[in-house]
Amino acid sequence: MKSPGIEHLNNSFSFQSGNHRLYFKTGKGDIPVVEIQNEQASASISLQGAHVLSWIPVGEDEVIWVSDAATFTQGKSLRGGIPICWPWFGAHENNVAYPAHGFARTSLWQVIHTQPLPTGETQITFKLETSQLDQDMQAMWPHSTVAEYRLTIGKTLTLELTTFNHSDQSITIGQALHTYFSVDDVTNTTVYGLEGKDYLDKPDSFKRKTQTGPITFNTEVDRVYVQTPDDIIIDNKQRKIIIKKQGSQSTVVWNPWQQVAEKMGDLGKDGYLKMLCVESANAAEDTISIKAGNSYKLLVIYTVEGV
Repeated sequence: MKSPGIEHLNNSFSFQSGNHRLYFKTGKGDIPVVEIQNEQASASISLQGAHVLSWIPVGEDEVIWVSDAATFTQGKSLRGGIPICWPWFGAHENNVAYPAHGFARTSLWQVIHTQPLPTGETQITFKLETSQLDQDMQAMWPHSTVAEYRLTIGKTLTLELTTFNHSDQSITIGQALHTYFSVDDVTNTTVYGLEGKDYLDKPDSFKRKTQTGPITFNTEVDRVYVQTPDDIIIDNKQRKIIIKKQGSQSTVVWNPWQQVAEKMGDLGKDGYLKMLCVESANAAEDTISIKAGNSYKLLVIYTVEGV
């Protein structure tokens, strides 16, 4: 899909009222970005991937981590932020040549609605229609499917990803909001809420294991926790990030640690110490079947609390 002009986007969707502002600009790599400011928070979102780059509640430090070495290139994935993994998670089930985590995170999303809310929050809605993608992507996903992504930016960050199956048969999707959280020091960070849960351990050949106690970090962690719909807490000593979710049966926890990070090349120097991915997902054995004409919503709410 061709990128809409910044002038057109601003004429159609921007607004300003007092300290409440939403506007579009050309970001790095000539990719359109929407900037949002209100009395509760600020945010920055790339139209490529409907990819959240920043969310800063008033009085808090940046919550979302983007690598200093990230490359902003049209059609390429970005290291950091909140990539949308959709309509599959990880490697494609039948074709390893297809892009990992699907094509949503590298596709240009359409803005369909913006509004200031009476609560002082800001809402923006994006849409991705598979019928409007190029032929290569349609070949990867030959189903008439629409993804809508509504973000509500304020003291909390609410993310709603809804998949509409407009085809005449059931579809099965995998998905994740692959959020990179900014942490002061991952070695002093603890994740609560997954105690006693089963997980698939990717560095150990996806062996199924059971979590003992909370999660701490002193080596590579790359795990899919299955059947985990409950709240998660990231405790970074300086603050807590609370993750509430609905329609998410999996939780992915990832930090590559030093050896893997150095091979990746775009995490920046010691970047692995400053980031932690805790992803609200439907992955592995928790993929979602959507009947013809039906839809499915993944809802996630982030809240920050000082310690």
